[in-house]
Amino acid sequence: MDAALSSCIERIRAAAAAGTPLRIRGGGSKDFYGQRLEGELLATAGLAGIRSYEPSELVVTVGAGTPLAELEQALAAQGQCLPFEPPRFGGAPTVGGMVAAGLSGPARASAGSVRDYVLGLALVNGRGELLTFGGQVMKNVAGYDVSRLMAGALGTLGLIAEVSLKVLPQAPAEATLRFELSQGEALRRLNAWGGQPLPLNASCWLPDAGVGTLALRLRGAQAAVEAACRALGGERQDQADAFWTQCRDLQLPWFADRGDRDLWRLSVPQVAPALDLPEPPLVEWHGAQRWVAADRSDAGALRRAATAAGGHATLFRSAGPTDLPRFTPLQPPLDRIQRELKRQFDPAGIFNRGRLFPDF
Repeated sequence: MDAALSSCIERIRAAAAAGTPLRIRGGGSKDFYGQRLEGELLATAGLAGIRSYEPSELVVTVGAGTPLAELEQALAAQGQCLPFEPPRFGGAPTVGGMVAAGLSGPARASAGSVRDYVLGLALVNGRGELLTFGGQVMKNVAGYDVSRLMAGALGTLGLIAEVSLKVLPQAPAEATLRFELSQGEALRRLNAWGGQPLPLNASCWLPDAGVGTLALRLRGAQAAVEAACRALGGERQDQADAFWTQCRDLQLPWFADRGDRDLWRLSVPQVAPALDLPEPPLVEWHGAQRWVAADRSDAGALRRAATAAGGHATLFRSAGPTDLPRFTPLQPPLDRIQRELKRQFDPAGIFNRGRLFPDF
């Protein structure tokens, strides 16, 4: 066990004994995300470094404090990548923060989420015990898959010390097509295309003063991409990488133009039609993710619209202080499971208190 990890464990044991809350932090790129920040800072910078990388096995194991940019650079040198395109939000995120937040970029609907690529991890629980879950292959779990449970837990269950990830080769070909379509027509076409053997990878529908614009990214074999371009039509876009990077990091002009309104993320089934919202959303993930800029008074209507469509709404970035729940409150059975998990992993309640839910 290295010195940095030993120091973290001793700090956690002392905090548990004293009941002192700890705030786990990697690069701080997602400090805005979640209910609130509370506790003494427990930085993961010392838990950095690529521990092992087997390009032929498509597996990499890294310390939680490893900068995401460093990992992606190492993968790119071998022609590989993290297919779920983790966002950076203009900051310097770490691998541990990437897993803890569980956020994915434009390719999520086609390539899968962060959770789908977590093979195993080492975790320090609230008792200061170092636990190891999963491994370095896909079929390594008998029973409850604790490794993937940590994706999206926002550090409330423990300190991720190390994580093993599945990686994939970069696609040999890529193209972006642009269509002028209304939101309803874009959703209908995306649903129809989803039922065809097309190399769909990402989509983004943007409202504007006119009809609206759908950007569609294709990735795959050269022949498949070229055939799809001919079949789908649209206007082919050269040098579209900057657009998708801005889309990934919420830096498109649409996001900047929200002014003093809150940014909401609605997660709904891909087949959901256009929703009754205060204004047209930005639509990603072939219809499954819809961003809405709204006044604080619209919070209830947004949550009702998402629930009616079979999904949920998250107050992703608040324009100012608020007591609104950032995440949709859980139904009683799920709430009971969440609280029991917290009690088992963090009995003293020291990790990221109030980050995921207001009262624990």
